[in-house]
Amino acid sequence: MIPISKPFMDEREAEAAARVIHSGWVTQGPEGQAFESEFAAFTGAAHAVAVSSGTTALHLALYALGLGPGDEVITVSHSWIATANVIVHCGATPVFADIDPKTFNMDPASVAALVSEKTKAILAVHQIGMPCELPALLAIAKEHDIPLVEDAACAIGSGLLVEGAPDRQPIGRPHGVMACFSFHPRKVLTTGDGGMITTSDSSLAERLKLLRNHAIQVPESFSEVGFNYRLTDIQSAIGRVQLSRLPGFLERRRAIAGEYASLLEALPGIAAPCEPGWAESNWQSYAVRLDPAMDQPGVLASLKESGVGAKGGIMNAHQEPAYASIDWRSKSLEHSEAARDHTILLPLYHQLTSEEIAHVVDALTKAVHHG
Repeated sequence: MIPISKPFMDEREAEAAARVIHSGWVTQGPEGQAFESEFAAFTGAAHAVAVSSGTTALHLALYALGLGPGDEVITVSHSWIATANVIVHCGATPVFADIDPKTFNMDPASVAALVSEKTKAILAVHQIGMPCELPALLAIAKEHDIPLVEDAACAIGSGLLVEGAPDRQPIGRPHGVMACFSFHPRKVLTTGDGGMITTSDSSLAERLKLLRNHAIQVPESFSEVGFNYRLTDIQSAIGRVQLSRLPGFLERRRAIAGEYASLLEALPGIAAPCEPGWAESNWQSYAVRLDPAMDQPGVLASLKESGVGAKGGIMNAHQEPAYASIDWRSKSLEHSEAARDHTILLPLYHQLTSEEIAHVVDALTKAVHHG
């Protein structure tokens, strides 16, 4: 079976973990500080704060902004459930904007129509590694004087080509007040699990560091209720190795995406992903669109029979039982629903060979013709 994803680690990560284990300092410490510094340098951010997961990164970012009951956060339903969950964990209400059907990312026009006096933040998602239309979203945030937080869980190594900027703008610089990353095994860079928050605000960075460790101060005292959101030094050591290898990871993933695009050109009823001219994806996932007349579950079943581990389109929070009582206000999320129902994610990971890519496309061709 060709899996949909596979983490890429070898003896280098194992040696880094062993080195920390033998040092006797395995919790938050010098490796974590070094990882933060190197991550900030890679993204071009002024500050980076390591935490225990992408979800805790998002929760801590929103919590640090003071969000609470009565507040609304505009985000997308079309994302992993954590995006909506962290808003609810703060006591606020998610308001779901629809997506651009070409990129699967937040549609700025939909966001603009949802802003109200209760809107206290925009949580923009760089979906499956494809940068969202940040300049337009930042303009909306600036117009209404509300902060924008980037859910960059899948987007390490992705970038923007912004008009007027002299060079490529890495996701995580950040462009909003904070950007939040995940190091889950399905991400391009993994530490087993973990996360990072980047920001240009030094005061905010210090508050995030305080909150992630129970808000403990020296001498030992607790000025507020904090969290246990620390990243261990074992994970940080692995992350440092992964970060040093990231340029190679990105080069390989972009090559794989190119092979897929070339092979899929002649396959009727299948549309390869859209990468706008201003965006540079890290190809965390490879999402192809099916003709709406095709049977998505049937195509997935056929791929499985051929030994290919594909998945259906990204979920929508508003279609899950947990969010049945949420008044998400948007009149329509038709593009979000269509993306879930008429998209499939194909295998993409560093070790995927050209022969395996060809097998995936052959299996997809067979599935489409019999679907």
